[in-house]
Amino acid sequence: MEALRTTPKVALLIETSNSYARELLHGVRAWVREHAPWSIRLTEQGRGAAAPDWLRGWDGQGFIARVESPAIARALAATRLPVIDVSAALPELAFPRVATEARGTARLAAGHLAERGVRHFAYCGDRRFHWARRRGEEFAAAAEALGGTCAMFAPPPGTVDEEVDLIARWLHTLPRPVGVLGCLDRRGQQVLAACRQAGLRVPDEVAVIGVHNDELLCELCDPPLSSVIPNARRAGYEAAALLDRAMAGRRVPARLHEIPPVGVAARQSTDLGAVGDPKIAQVLRLMREQAATGINVADVLRAVPMARTALERRFKAVLGTSPHAHLRRLRMERVRELLVRTSLPVGEIALATGFEHVEYLSAMFRRECGLSPRAFRAKHAPGGEAISGSAYPAEER
Repeated sequence: MEALRTTPKVALLIETSNSYARELLHGVRAWVREHAPWSIRLTEQGRGAAAPDWLRGWDGQGFIARVESPAIARALAATRLPVIDVSAALPELAFPRVATEARGTARLAAGHLAERGVRHFAYCGDRRFHWARRRGEEFAAAAEALGGTCAMFAPPPGTVDEEVDLIARWLHTLPRPVGVLGCLDRRGQQVLAACRQAGLRVPDEVAVIGVHNDELLCELCDPPLSSVIPNARRAGYEAAALLDRAMAGRRVPARLHEIPPVGVAARQSTDLGAVGDPKIAQVLRLMREQAATGINVADVLRAVPMARTALERRFKAVLGTSPHAHLRRLRMERVRELLVRTSLPVGEIALATGFEHVEYLSAMFRRECGLSPRAFRAKHAPGGEAISGSAYPAEER
């Protein structure tokens, strides 16, 4: 008789205090439900906490962990069990790592700001973490590629008030209007607080965007904070798949597996205040709010009356593209987000984004993204095809 399979014991050293980590856990859960059951140990702990006392001598088979300090890395390595790292706080790759793509995150943030008329960019980071340094490097490169300038700043660790005070002083030195990327949403929240302290208007003088789209935190900001949306569920799913292979005795090299971000959640902190042309600012606001309803350029001109040639000329001067192309891009952004973050059928996504016929959505999506909607979902949603690895450590928080 064939021996019964033993249920693997897996420990998740992942905090539950922030949305990114919770989404990682959702991704792990999705993999386990679709494949083989695990006996999971998940204990309450803070981010960057010391190795738990039970780690030494634990009789499990593997770990998925946020490896955020050399001490944690050493403690996990000492167990001689398979480990998948779902953080990028450390520059060296001690274990296989699954992380959000630094370059894609930076380009989304820079492009979002540039579309709102920003030509001066700035990055407010955190010098303690590798992911924050990489994100800043990529953001500066993205700003330069867009023809802009980029100032860099990372306040030394201190109390929240001390850090906000230093950020406020730095903001005063920047040319305005300026678009600031906070290395994550909490840093973006601090930048907004620093703007209030410095008497700088958001978004007219300083447009602010964060990373991770912690919806509760972003909506509690004043004004609500725009943010890059990572694909943390896919990261958790991929980490679980890698750990399963390692626990089965298959070789899993210590390399980076990058997960592209989904898009940008636009809120008031980047709400077009940097655009100097009031009419175009009005047009852009209307487009952002109504693109998914299927409006076209004629609808825009009825709401914001002007000659079509004037709209085309002024729009091109501010954004470097046509009104029609911008509307199409906004609709495709929403389609991509729904494909990755929901299980809605493609037909329902078509209706939700202003397409009467799913065939037209599929044709436009393939033209814009190079894949059909179903192939895109298979590639980027949890349970899709494997993410390609990279030899150099990019990012992630």
